[in-house]
Amino acid sequence: MSFRLKAAIIAAFTLSAAAAVTASDMSSASEASLSSVSLPETAALTSAPTAGTKPAVVFAAPQEVAQSLHSGPKAGSNFSTDIESKAETLAALVDAQGAPEDVDGDMKCLAGAVYFESKGETLEGQLAVARVIINRAKSGRFASSLCGVVYQPSQFSFVRGHGMPPINIASDSWREAVAIAQIALDDSWDSQAEGALFFHARRVSPGWGKTKLASIDNHIFYR
Repeated sequence: MSFRLKAAIIAAFTLSAAAAVTASDMSSASEASLSSVSLPETAALTSAPTAGTKPAVVFAAPQEVAQSLHSGPKAGSNFSTDIESKAETLAALVDAQGAPEDVDGDMKCLAGAVYFESKGETLEGQLAVARVIINRAKSGRFASSLCGVVYQPSQFSFVRGHGMPPINIASDSWREAVAIAQIALDDSWDSQAEGALFFHARRVSPGWGKTKLASIDNHIFYR
């Protein structure tokens, strides 16, 4: 083989090898370029998907849950506030009732009976009187209404011809009587003579064959 032929073969082989290296470098560079472009696109899909693309997990912003506070009683409620749960004494519960408004019907009959039967006595004594009238109305043995119980013949000495004497509605005694009547109706304080249906003044001795429950102030209470 001549010297020129050998030189031509070596030159051709060198050019072929160089071309292969160049092609390999170009392929690597292309892959690297594709990778460097696709990473931002992938990140973009994760953080802000395009229309029609749903991310795997969606984190909702935390929401504050607001619970409404009871600012007042519901319409038609018999309880104006939660005074009953806060009052530690009957006197505090009476004071919390506030000034009496105009009362009529059964409420006036009940408060009037408390006023005339136990005016000037302790609040416990007044409450016991009120509870007797309510117990009678519920018992089925007397009239079914509070006014019916109060005005039943020969039951209460203050009743005059199916009526009451005048009441000093500006007095503290009337304010207490109305408050006690409301407390008794709400059953928000226990009486010392719970379940009593009868009472009489200490100064008399009717000789009733009934179960004695309590002696409070000027009255003795029975079942």
